[in-house]
Amino acid sequence: MFAGARILVAPLDWGLGHAARCVPIIRRLKELGSVPIMGGDNGPLALLRAEFPQLEHVRIPGVEVRYSTRNNQLWSMARQFPAMVRSVQAERALFDRLRPALRLDAVVSDQRFGLRSPELPSVLITHQVFPFTPFAQGALRQLNLRHIQRFNHCWVMDEPQAPGLAGELSHGAGLPSNARYIGPVSRMSMRVNQVVQRRTVVAVISGPEPQRTLLEQRLLEQLPAIPGEHLIVLGQPQASRNERIGRITIRSHMVGEELADAMMDAQLIVSRSGYTTLMDLAALGRSALIIPTPGQREQEYLGELHRQTGRFVVQRQEAIDLEAAMKALDRKERLPSASDSTLLEQALQDLAARLR
Repeated sequence: MFAGARILVAPLDWGLGHAARCVPIIRRLKELGSVPIMGGDNGPLALLRAEFPQLEHVRIPGVEVRYSTRNNQLWSMARQFPAMVRSVQAERALFDRLRPALRLDAVVSDQRFGLRSPELPSVLITHQVFPFTPFAQGALRQLNLRHIQRFNHCWVMDEPQAPGLAGELSHGAGLPSNARYIGPVSRMSMRVNQVVQRRTVVAVISGPEPQRTLLEQRLLEQLPAIPGEHLIVLGQPQASRNERIGRITIRSHMVGEELADAMMDAQLIVSRSGYTTLMDLAALGRSALIIPTPGQREQEYLGELHRQTGRFVVQRQEAIDLEAAMKALDRKERLPSASDSTLLEQALQDLAARLR
């Protein structure tokens, strides 16, 4: 369908979620006859290269965001905001230089506002049409909408019917005219015949430091008291850690299929309430204990949203109780797998038609 079109796919580099949700986009573009080029840096690029070692890639630097050790991220984000603004300008300048060298026919940008061109079909992937911000939310939402409207297409990774998985982040009055819902998108799929439950707890933790390490430490304090074998996946694809501490296996990273098997294999899944993780859990038909990053407004909102929908068990990082979470999840029925790709296929067809 894409007849060899060269398409840059570039995720934002805040944690690994944006890169992980680009995996099924890249896979499907490749299956439909395009030549995907992966753009990114550090962990996100390492994740994509692990999934697609044969594909061309290009380094596109971003901003290394760090959170505070405290429960309020306002001042941490405020200090880093000027660098975030400059990064959009730097991305635009870099993209203008890269575009002819890479011989691009289109670009698919996951939340990187600088990666677009009026000379190319430009797609923005997002679930944050109406983001929560730690300051000046009204003004920053308007800025976000202006950035979205500069793209030819905006693919919103959520169900069309509210609240979906993202709630107010992706649903509301004033949806941009170029936006369309493509449904939840995940690199994972249910693998019913392989469910054996060899592990009791599988914890998947990633995201900006130092909060990622703080969560790892809290889990290591509690897991020895839980019977069975456990696994912690650290969300560090650029590292090579693989060790055991008692009955706990610690892995720096797992590729999509391996991680899906581990999560399906678990009695209890523990994760952040990052949006990509919620899409992965929906694809697997699994509930989980989700732990919002302290002070990260979006994750706290998603945690509260799904405390109300009942899809997940939600706990604060300073009050983790794995035994209580296991008892709560024992009372939950397994969720139906969210695997309909119709909306994504329609969006890809429209992009291919624009390239003809």
